[in-house]
Amino acid sequence: MASSLTSLSSIKIPRRCCRLALWHLSSTSPPPTRVSRYSPPGRCLPPRPCGASLSLSFSRKLSRPSFSGGKKSSEIPSLKDFMVAQSAASLSASEIQPDLLSAADGLSKGRIYQETYGCQMNINDMEIVLSIMKNAGYSEVVDVPESAEIIFINTCAIRDNAEQKVWQRLNYFWFLKRHWKSNVKSGRSQSLHPPKVVVLGCMAERLKEKILDADKMVDVVCGPDAYRDLPRLLEDVDYGQKGINTILSLEETYADISPVRISKNSVTAFVSIMRGCNNMCSFCIVPFTRGRERSRPVESIVREVEELSKEGVKEVTLLGQNVNSYNDTSVLEKDVEPGTNWKLSEGFSSMCKVKQMGLRFADLLDRLSTEFPEIRFRYTSPHPKDFPDELLYLMRDRHNICKYIHLPAQTGSSTVLERMRRGYTREAYLDLVQKIRDIVPQMGISSDFICGFCGETEEEHEDTLSFVRAVGYDMAYMFAYSMREKTHANRNYDDNVPEEVKRRRLNELIEAFRESTGQCFDSQIGGIQLVLVEGPNKRAPDTELIGKSDRGHRVSFAKLPVIDRADISTCKRNPSVGDYVEVHITKSTRASLFGEALAITKLSLFHRVQDEELVACESSA
Repeated sequence: MASSLTSLSSIKIPRRCCRLALWHLSSTSPPPTRVSRYSPPGRCLPPRPCGASLSLSFSRKLSRPSFSGGKKSSEIPSLKDFMVAQSAASLSASEIQPDLLSAADGLSKGRIYQETYGCQMNINDMEIVLSIMKNAGYSEVVDVPESAEIIFINTCAIRDNAEQKVWQRLNYFWFLKRHWKSNVKSGRSQSLHPPKVVVLGCMAERLKEKILDADKMVDVVCGPDAYRDLPRLLEDVDYGQKGINTILSLEETYADISPVRISKNSVTAFVSIMRGCNNMCSFCIVPFTRGRERSRPVESIVREVEELSKEGVKEVTLLGQNVNSYNDTSVLEKDVEPGTNWKLSEGFSSMCKVKQMGLRFADLLDRLSTEFPEIRFRYTSPHPKDFPDELLYLMRDRHNICKYIHLPAQTGSSTVLERMRRGYTREAYLDLVQKIRDIVPQMGISSDFICGFCGETEEEHEDTLSFVRAVGYDMAYMFAYSMREKTHANRNYDDNVPEEVKRRRLNELIEAFRESTGQCFDSQIGGIQLVLVEGPNKRAPDTELIGKSDRGHRVSFAKLPVIDRADISTCKRNPSVGDYVEVHITKSTRASLFGEALAITKLSLFHRVQDEELVACESSA
């Protein structure tokens, strides 16, 4: 007993709670009256509006010594009870808004607001986070941070510009937290307590110490492989601790978690199939923020796609940092010799040898495209080294695998590619592009480019400009180089290209891209594209619809009644979100297509009719 009291004496209990705390340490009977809402001395809460009550629920109890005077331990409030009650009473009665009191009845542990920056993987990661939080009792998601008790910001560390945007938002979230009382009083904020700010993703792993030290701006920092730990980290904050877990995993794929879709009514969805990167390109931070490659079992991916199919999803994008390096080894029992039978694209090499070879990306695509013939499949982001012939032939033969490849080049100079440690030359990449177009002539290709990498000369820059014109990309993501800490370039090279030169080269690269991309879009005029309707065209929401073609082009068309080829007995109707529509392309810009809707159809029906027409043409010839 003495030792227990000694240990408790080190705990600082707020003065308002001392009288209640001392009663719980005695063996006397409890007070005869039962208080339903904590009201500190001198602060009486107003009468309960319309029968509503401010209910405080606690998911975690402190362990307590067994000197309860005959009371059951479950009936004795914990120290945390007093601490939370103190926080709930920190506003005077005049400051507590009646609508906040009534809102508390419908809340379990707090409302969530989320913002996501960066790639599609981050979007999918946020859906995984929302699923984990929902299972832990955090079920409500709100649209504005002012109404949230928990604010998630999912971050990207690829470029400095993305990080600066995150810091700007963190400053605003800090304002909501630091000045919560006055924000509630003025009506700016509707949260029930100061929001907990949580930084997720790549930036969390890269800058964890800096983020946590930033003037109490952030409460929790959680890396991409630690999302299962979020409920515990949030509870740690209730005890006055900072929550941090940025440990990278060799195994975590979240394969058993069914993501909570952010866009509930969307007909498209993302499915993560692998995580991490083994390539160690000299400019890239991803291996240090996402860890080594590991792949989900095929069966777990099939189950997730099956659920999406039942929900009406018509297009699935398979995600991974190196999505076509997918390697499901879950069914293997023994190792194979490193590199054995792991075929790379011709002329490409890899710094990391494969120790086990399981089911590859082509095996996964084969299974998915066969079992779900009415779902269209895309994937991103691949590495050029992992395009063996069998993958290209599969893309040619399956109508529901989109004829579109994102093929990151980064530069068109062989010497810069060597400094980047990309594992190929300019010539090998161009040969791969030619092979792709020989096997699948209608294939759309996009890419990534970096301007002003360490030591880049004017001659190397000119190589990139000619390279872009030679390939003729449908789309490209182009950026000026920004040095990332921890990378090979950061340790071994100087970022010696001036910023004004980087900007000038970037503008020249964009102009070279525009010269060639117009030809890609113009070549579609006069043809018929199968378009998945995604919604109204924002430029003309009342009269036009917009969607994507198989090749990934944005296509808009007038919203007019057309026939439904799957049910020709019915009258014409307007296409709606989720319909596949045959569209005759009539004009193009450098970024989109416009056409005339001909008919509503099904994915498999459209391609079957096309095949029959092709056979008829060949027979007549």
